[in-house]
Parts: sequence; structure tokens; C-alpha cells
Amino acid sequence: QVQLVESGGGLVQAGGSLRLSCAASGRTFSIYSMGWFRQAPGKEREFVAAISWTTTNTLYASFVKGRFTISRDNAKNTVYLQMNSLKPEDTAVYYCAARVQIGLLLSPTMYDYWGQGTQVTVSS
Repeated sequence: QVQLVESGGGLVQAGGSLRLSCAASGRTFSIYSMGWFRQAPGKEREFVAAISWTTTNTLYASFVKGRFTISRDNAKNTVYLQMNSLKPEDTAVYYCAARVQIGLLLSPTMYDYWGQGTQVTVSS
């Protein structure tokens, strides 16, 4: 089992920045990749970004390119999502997820473990 705990959410004005963290524990050696997803009220959970646990490979949703950066610190078993130039439409609960099989994938159904989520609210 892998446990994931997100932190770093909050309220920020449009144009501001936040850095989300996701700390992994348990069988972290089994992780192949980790991703960030978000879910706004009344909407489906959508892919934001993903990163390989062992290589430099990353993947981003088109709507966050140039604004968000995913990174990891293997020594801390932590993945980060740096969010800049935030917009009100970025408001959502942000979840991190871990996948134990090969692939940087966009579908939330392809991930095996999930955190509890952290709320991000961007005011206009």
C-alpha cells in the first residue's frame, strides 16, 4: 500500500502562486509515476500533470502549460506542483495520485492510490 497526503492548498488572488506538496509513504518503491488531478464542483476529475518517479519525464494538461510545474524530491518521497499565474477557473480540489505500473497517463482510472485532496481557491 501507498499512502499519499497533500498539503499547500489555500485561498489566493488571481495572478498569485501556490505550491502543493504530496508526501508518499508505505511501499514507495513500487511507484512508477505520480500525477496531480483536480475536481471542481459539478465537474469530473481532470488531469493536471504527471511525473515519472525515476526519470525526467513529465506530462502536462494543455491548460496548465507554462503556468504549472511538477517536480519531485525522491529523498523526501514528495511530489510538488508549483502553480503560478493562477486563474479563478483553477479553483478546485487538487488530488495527487500514484501509479505502480509503467506509463505517464491522463486517466484517473489508471492510478492506484489517491490522497484526500487539498482545496485551492482563486479569487478574482
